[in-house]
Amino acid sequence: MLKFIMAASLTVLTLPLYGQVTGTLRGTVTLAATGDPLHRATITVSRVGRVAETGEDGRYEITGLPVGVYSVLVHLQSLSDESKTVTITSGATATADFVLNLSIQRQAMTVTASEREQSTFESFQTVTSLDAIDLALNTKSSLGELLEYQPGVAKRSFGPGSSRPVIRGFDGDRVLVMQDGVPTGTLSSQSGDHGESIDASGLDRLEVVKGPATLLYGSNAIGGVVNAVTGHHLVHDHPHSGVRGYATAFGGSANGHAGGAAGFDAGVGNWLLWGSGSGQRTGDYNTPIGRVENSSTRVSNSSAGFGWFGNKAFFDLGYRYEEGNYGVPFAGDFHAHHEEEHEGEEHEGEEHDDDHDDHDDEEPANIRLAFRRHNTRFTTGWRNANSFLQGFRLSVNHADWQHRELENGEEATIFDNRQTTMRGVFSQRAVGRLSGSFGFQGSHRDYVVTGEEALAPPVKQNNFAVFGLEEVDYERVRFQFGGRVENTRYKPTGLTDRSLTGFSGAAGIHVPLTKGKGTAFVANATHSYRAPALEELYNRGPHVGNLTYEIGNPNLMRERSNGIDLSLRHQTRRVRGEVNFFYYDIGNFVYLAPTGEEEDGLPEARYAQADSRFKGTEASLDLGLHENLWLNLGTDYVNAELKNSGSPIPRIPPLRGRVGFEFRKNGLSVRPSIRMAKDQDRVFETETRTAGYTVFNIAASYTVTRQHLAHIFGLDAFNLGDRLYRNHLSFIKDRAPEIGRGVRFTYTVRFF
Repeated sequence: MLKFIMAASLTVLTLPLYGQVTGTLRGTVTLAATGDPLHRATITVSRVGRVAETGEDGRYEITGLPVGVYSVLVHLQSLSDESKTVTITSGATATADFVLNLSIQRQAMTVTASEREQSTFESFQTVTSLDAIDLALNTKSSLGELLEYQPGVAKRSFGPGSSRPVIRGFDGDRVLVMQDGVPTGTLSSQSGDHGESIDASGLDRLEVVKGPATLLYGSNAIGGVVNAVTGHHLVHDHPHSGVRGYATAFGGSANGHAGGAAGFDAGVGNWLLWGSGSGQRTGDYNTPIGRVENSSTRVSNSSAGFGWFGNKAFFDLGYRYEEGNYGVPFAGDFHAHHEEEHEGEEHEGEEHDDDHDDHDDEEPANIRLAFRRHNTRFTTGWRNANSFLQGFRLSVNHADWQHRELENGEEATIFDNRQTTMRGVFSQRAVGRLSGSFGFQGSHRDYVVTGEEALAPPVKQNNFAVFGLEEVDYERVRFQFGGRVENTRYKPTGLTDRSLTGFSGAAGIHVPLTKGKGTAFVANATHSYRAPALEELYNRGPHVGNLTYEIGNPNLMRERSNGIDLSLRHQTRRVRGEVNFFYYDIGNFVYLAPTGEEEDGLPEARYAQADSRFKGTEASLDLGLHENLWLNLGTDYVNAELKNSGSPIPRIPPLRGRVGFEFRKNGLSVRPSIRMAKDQDRVFETETRTAGYTVFNIAASYTVTRQHLAHIFGLDAFNLGDRLYRNHLSFIKDRAPEIGRGVRFTYTVRFF
């Protein structure tokens, strides 16, 4: 709380400085291949959040910028993002010209880390950002599979359709999945067989913020955030003239993967209209030892919206619908076990009837999950105000999620989750060296489950929080600090209500170590709070999705995490690298503690609390061996355990590494790689060891770029040696290995 008060006090004390003088920034944006001017490119002045768009001649101009040193970012879909540092002086005009191309190493941008667009190099948090080109060349049927090879990110799964990202060993409710800065409202965090419905083929960017992001986004972001960013919901809402869009198609072997996506947005004056649609399916996937039955998936998405964006005020309204169906391999076997156990209890002491004892001859049930999500979002606010509050952005989002568990096509359990989230953020006008934002966030959730796996009663959940984030820039060193106070209330039917309040705070330093900001050291100290999740408090019964008979604890206390993140970053024309170290000490860590008993044919476990610690590293190095040839290296490692017993925490990814090359000539790119994992023998008492592996892949693409058009042809040949390997974080790893040898083709056209 002290840091939050300090931030507010510093802001008030600097109010008299608003009479400062200003300058102007102007320049051009052109295409490297032809020298043609690029229009509709977005230029953002980081820290003050001022935005402009290039005209038909590729020129832009931003006036009224306070005196100071700024990072200027330029973004245009399908081309490389770029940034430059400029100095604005009183009454003068600074120039920053940009040349965009399809470079080997593109400048990565993020809006998630601080809620304003900046390069990942400048961010205080460690961020992985995949742009539209990356996503077009890496089509996958689920979010976990798409992100699993990114630094510090693994996948948890109960089959391909249910995979979900695991960040630095954190899973479930400790990883927050968002779309355009607000929670998706799904139930993927609650169970190993629940999936996320996001289809990345139509996104502008997919960002992963590693480490505690509780300050901005809430207590269940204690492990990190995944944010799916659409093109019309970037933090700098603004109109553009004309039409831009994309269309993509893909198909592949080993799982019969096929699908496509298309979208557009059209601007007339201050009005913007957009729409998109996508669909994809996979069949049962093949492994080196055979096909994994009931692993097929199907998902489709559609969205539409409109908005008005004036120079000061703006609003938009959008609607999205998603639906799909995916199999849960081997879930029928586990259902059968606990049903047999239950049946035996019912007939205990009764005379045995051989005529009715035929369940051993029955095939296990075919278990599939069918889901749908309605999502409505309204955003409004103002910007470019010449006052202390430069801008305000209010988002109201309603998500109506339902999924049905189907046994042989018949409904067994229905999950309904309706969640309304309201988020308001005030951006402060930059004053001298100080900039920042503060805001509030609230949500209301109705959760109801009916059927066989109704493990928890109906629950109403309410959250409310206030937060602030401030930054002081001394050019040679930057400081960031802030805080969040959050209250979570549970109202379960027939049980005692709970109310938990906690504080999260952070302080960081970003120090350039060389002139030109090519090397930087970043350190963050964090204190994070997490309220126990609904399932941890109230679940009780056989939960096949987690392979456990779960017993919740309604008296659980809040988790408290104290941590440190250290990062060394280097970016020059021929060398780009990053080394991260993290250590988190978590008090009252919630986990499933086995009791040694069985219930309904499943091992019994109770939600308990103990102190824990997570530590690990991530490192990456991209080295330019030649103008057209790069060497790509990377590794990550997590070590997590309960402190008192020294017992490893379950489903922690093993030590992993990658070695690859990228050859690029004009529009051609060829990228062979080797991905390796060490055996994981630091296992929880209910786990089995997982062997290490080495997998060979090769990807290639060819891109044709014109002034307003880009064609991208892609090929991805994976597991070329048809290696038998298993994912340690899979609930069914002992039964189902990962996918075997295959190839995937993609084609994308983008017009801008």
